[in-house]
Amino acid sequence: MKYYIISGEASGDLHGSNLVTELKKKDSSAVFRCWGGDKLEAAGATLVKHYKELAFMGFLEVIKNLGTILKNIKFCKADILQYRPNALILIDYPGFNLRIAKWAKEQGIPVIYYISPQVWAWKENRVKLIKTCVDKMLVILPFEKEFYKKWDYEVEYVGHPLVEVVDRFLLTADRNEEALSINGQRSSGIIALLPGSRQQEILKKLPVMLEVARHFPDHQFVVAKAPGLEESFYTRLLAPYQNVSSVVNKTYALLLRSKAALVTSGTATLETALFGVPEVICYKASAFSYQIAKRLIKIKFIGLVNLIMDKEVVKELIQDEMTVANLKTELNLLLTDEKKQLQLKEDYRLLKDLLSKGGHASANAAESIHAFLARLPQ
Repeated sequence: MKYYIISGEASGDLHGSNLVTELKKKDSSAVFRCWGGDKLEAAGATLVKHYKELAFMGFLEVIKNLGTILKNIKFCKADILQYRPNALILIDYPGFNLRIAKWAKEQGIPVIYYISPQVWAWKENRVKLIKTCVDKMLVILPFEKEFYKKWDYEVEYVGHPLVEVVDRFLLTADRNEEALSINGQRSSGIIALLPGSRQQEILKKLPVMLEVARHFPDHQFVVAKAPGLEESFYTRLLAPYQNVSSVVNKTYALLLRSKAALVTSGTATLETALFGVPEVICYKASAFSYQIAKRLIKIKFIGLVNLIMDKEVVKELIQDEMTVANLKTELNLLLTDEKKQLQLKEDYRLLKDLLSKGGHASANAAESIHAFLARLPQ
């Protein structure tokens, strides 16, 4: 079986690599060609383009690089035709992948989508396109199945791939002394600060998070730095604080040792919960961007933990509510309120059960893909 995989981001590279590993267990002769990254390549796929060449974030950046994007789409189509895969597997990255999906359907290539675009949050009308050009949709959030059902489109929930990633780390972490140490400290009083990966969002959130450290002098605050940013960017921000340090490429090791965390919205909120770390979700953007987002995004929570559980499991401090005083209050509750700690522990357990679906997402997805393709006329 010949597979062509398209992933345009680091997370897709990770989850795609795990999917390749599981598909190989089903078919040892399977071959893979991909757009992705180092992890997909290490898993055995032939890498066509690295996701670092595809990372255009935001409306203005997309417009500025439209020529490059259109050239990439044209090249991708030609490469797929030359390779002639038995199936095309798309991983999130909707702006690019939905264009390819529509074209591939016209070519008669079976289209499988693993990790649905977040059409439930915004651009819901994309479902109409998905229904016409995606032959098999595998979703990773439990509420997505019900969301698509209202559009009369049958999808399959396979569980969330982060569960297996975190489980794998936890299985090996106790045998990895380096992973258990944060800057040489063995303190149980570590507070993790996860302010995001892009410079603009970090500048909005991290200064507020850092000011909270002044109110907890007996705790060590540790910033998880984005690997793509210069060291000098963080040095200037962290310098005034005695009880603040940082790590890079050790976010999981940090969460393993943390008593609580202040986390920007996104996948990190889910990772923090899977580590069992009490957290406060922090979101702050420019006033203009926030007002646009409020009008476009149609969800009642911004944190994945709360969206999945359909209730406020963890506190969300959004925009004007994200203040030093509010963060101090919420962090103090996480550290001292035993009733809250017990409730969080139980909610986190239920969350993991929901996301596990009786196994790991990559294995479930591989089983589903293999069975789906076996049913197609040869």
